[in-house]
Amino acid sequence: MSIQIQKVTDASFKKYGRILTGEYDVTELIDAMQQTDCPADDVIYIPSDAQIEKLPVMKDFTDSLYGGLPIQIGYCNGFNKKLNAVEYHRSSEVNVACTDLILLIGCQQDIEPDNTYDTGKIEAFLLPKGTVAEVYATTLHYAPCSVDNNPFRCVVVLPKDTNLELVAEPEAAKEDALLVARNKWLIAHKDADIDGAFNGLKGENICVD
Repeated sequence: MSIQIQKVTDASFKKYGRILTGEYDVTELIDAMQQTDCPADDVIYIPSDAQIEKLPVMKDFTDSLYGGLPIQIGYCNGFNKKLNAVEYHRSSEVNVACTDLILLIGCQQDIEPDNTYDTGKIEAFLLPKGTVAEVYATTLHYAPCSVDNNPFRCVVVLPKDTNLELVAEPEAAKEDALLVARNKWLIAHKDADIDGAFNGLKGENICVD
C-alpha cells in the first residue's frame, strides 16, 4: 500500500504537533549530530547523549520548551522504510531533523478498547533538514523513515529517563500491557517481530518507498 507524503507545514499536521523551526537555534545541534553513529542498514536509538547535552540548546529546551522540567536529548539514526510499531508518551517529544526524514504518525484516540490500532489511519509527513517539530503526547509515532534511500539523523528530546528500563511492571490497567519502558507505551506489528511487544497493529506494515 502506497502512502501519500504530506508536508509538515500542511494543516493536516496540526492535530499531531506544531512546528518550532526558527524559535530555537539548533545550528550547533545539527552540526554535532553529523558526528553521531548512523548505520546504513539498521536503526539505533540513544535516549541521552552527554556531549550533545553540553550544547547551549539544552538549557533553551529545558527552560523554555519543557517549562523547567528535567529533559534528555538523544537521537534516532539509521535507515528505515517501515512502520513496524507505534508508541506514545505522557509528554510531547521534540524532533529536530538533521537530514530530510519522514514521520509516520497517528492518533492515540484511534486505539481500540482492546489496544489494537488500524494502520490504515497512519499518515506520513516529510520533515526537511533543519525542521524542529513538537510531536504531541497523543501522537502515535516510531522510528523515522528514510528519504531517497539515504540514512536519516533525528534528534529526540523527551523528559528525563523516558525510554529507560522500567523499575516497576504494573498489571492492573488494560494499558499496562503496552508499557515497555519508562514513559513508553508501544503497539507492534507482528511482521516486525519485536521481542516482548504487544502485536496489536492491524493491517499492513506500512512501507515508504
